[in-house]
Amino acid sequence: MTGPARREDLLALTPDTLAALANRGLVKRAAKDLEAGAGPQIELGEDGSVLGTYPDGSRTRLPSGVGLDTAECSCAATGVCRHRIGLVLAYQELHTAAEPAESAAEPVIAWSPGAFDDEQLEAALGRVALTAARRAVDRGYTATVHRGGEDQPVPWVELASCTVRFPVPHELGYALTDAATPRRGETIALAVWAFRAADTTAEGGAAHVQVSVGGRAPAAPVTDQTLDQAVALADELLLDGVAHTTPVFAAQLDRAGAALSRAALHWPAAALTELRDQVDSYAARDTRYAAAHVAELVAELHARRRAGALDRPGVLGTREPAETPLRRVRLVALGCRISGRATTERTAEVYFAQPDAGIALVLRKRWEPTEDQRLTGADLATRRLLGSPLRALAGANVVSETISRSAGRTVTIGRGRVAATSITPVGSAWADLPGSLLVRDTAAHLRAWDDRPPRLIRPRVAADTARVLAVASVDSLGYDPARQRLEAVVRDPSGTTVLIHAEHDPACPGRLDALAETLGGGQVRFVSGLLRPEGGRPVLDPLAVLTADGLVVPDLAAGAGTLPLAPAARRPSDPIGHALESGVAALAELVHTGLRASTRSTRDQLASAAADLRRIGLTTGAAVVQTLATTLATDTVTAAIGPWADAAIHLLTALELHQERDTAEESLR
Repeated sequence: MTGPARREDLLALTPDTLAALANRGLVKRAAKDLEAGAGPQIELGEDGSVLGTYPDGSRTRLPSGVGLDTAECSCAATGVCRHRIGLVLAYQELHTAAEPAESAAEPVIAWSPGAFDDEQLEAALGRVALTAARRAVDRGYTATVHRGGEDQPVPWVELASCTVRFPVPHELGYALTDAATPRRGETIALAVWAFRAADTTAEGGAAHVQVSVGGRAPAAPVTDQTLDQAVALADELLLDGVAHTTPVFAAQLDRAGAALSRAALHWPAAALTELRDQVDSYAARDTRYAAAHVAELVAELHARRRAGALDRPGVLGTREPAETPLRRVRLVALGCRISGRATTERTAEVYFAQPDAGIALVLRKRWEPTEDQRLTGADLATRRLLGSPLRALAGANVVSETISRSAGRTVTIGRGRVAATSITPVGSAWADLPGSLLVRDTAAHLRAWDDRPPRLIRPRVAADTARVLAVASVDSLGYDPARQRLEAVVRDPSGTTVLIHAEHDPACPGRLDALAETLGGGQVRFVSGLLRPEGGRPVLDPLAVLTADGLVVPDLAAGAGTLPLAPAARRPSDPIGHALESGVAALAELVHTGLRASTRSTRDQLASAAADLRRIGLTTGAAVVQTLATTLATDTVTAAIGPWADAAIHLLTALELHQERDTAEESLR
């Protein structure tokens, strides 16, 4: 091709990028027009612009240095129209015909959006967007920068409430964000500044870098008074015990949680909400109550306050917007989880993958039936959500223009415009998910988690561990009657074994039968679920199974749980894990009964746990537990709050690290 220099930005626009800039329907229509000979006549301007004249009289101009949304077209459409898309496709076709030798795949261009300066940002995004972005910088925000590689060449940034991608090298006009249009410019600027911050860090060349941008650093470590009040409530619970709580205390938890939310302390607020739910579960004699979980929540509040006092970014959620509206987004359903109290409400959690962002999200819906109505997952499968039965939604592709995303990655989908949301069967979409969600090598995937902070101070992301596991074979299947749990051992394509286990739940009586029949029937391609290390190996709590015959969502399956199941194989003992779990159990018993009700028997249980830890070689853990026992015996009960928190944080973190280490070793065998 001779004449003006070729437009590298137009040549870099793939069909997927064009679909993200407009929608896939427009791209298909423009391609069909081109094939039918109804494409534009192209003129190349000396200034690098590309002009197109269509048979219907429409004239389109693509200036150099701007995106498709600011290009010119004489048609009546608002936004990116089929004429602009068609002109891009026609230009690409013209270039390919003129220089066929260059049609081969070109090498990945290594570049950083952080190279854009603020003058370029203001010229491309506008002064208003940049001013809004600077206000966010004053508050401070966190982001994860992904530089891209051969498997995913596009650099992108994961902000707290949306993602921003840069599909065209050195061009801002084509930047893609799933934030709604009013916040497009602001989020692109924040993503550029995140790249700029990553470029200056010691690990600036790493493929994935987490950064904290802006915020006014305090002259000295401080704690928020609202958080102090919430921790004081948790301490009151520790002193009195869950067994002695009253409705007045439950109301205090509600008020404290609301205050944390108003202060944008999202993660402690979520922990306090769970703590309230546990108190309610105990009062209702619900099987969801677990003293060990209460102990973990109390320890988490202490851990977050301590880390927040050290100004550790991300531990309180203060830099995360509460909710952000998104533009047109495609979600891929990963299945559904049903939970609820024995005789009252039921909650459905539909898990979705957001392929463009490489993350998972959760949509929640709660039903409160009458007292004489005990809904099961099979009953809820026919309930309508977003205009479709829950069973269909849990296995669907959803494209919507009315989605909002919270800091904890829960989503709400508006119902104001029916045409703004489309729901179609999931089909083979799981096979096309990005590597951050589709796991083909579990050992390698879990190794990438090694640098994460402990769970007690990690961001509280609802679907943080939701993954789709590719299954090469199902090696065994059995039932553990002691735990009322179905266990299956599967292998991923790399040969790593993964334990799939699902527990019996009265809310979903057909869950285990449906899972056993599906896993035992062969032809399993993928299993979605919540992935975690446990007891020395990777464990997946399943949400759905995709076979050659279609998708099965066990929680929504009919059945009474009467299918005869073979016994599960015995698992090897774990003395270190057992000693740590015994220590946590002793601390949990104190949370249940209260420090004020501690007796000689309680102190003996702590001393026994300390001896077990010392015997196995965990001397530091033994020391913190023994300190608690000694304080209870020789000091006031209020003086034991600090030692209890020390022991709980230490043992819970040690148990987590032990499981992750053992999982890595198991994966190598």
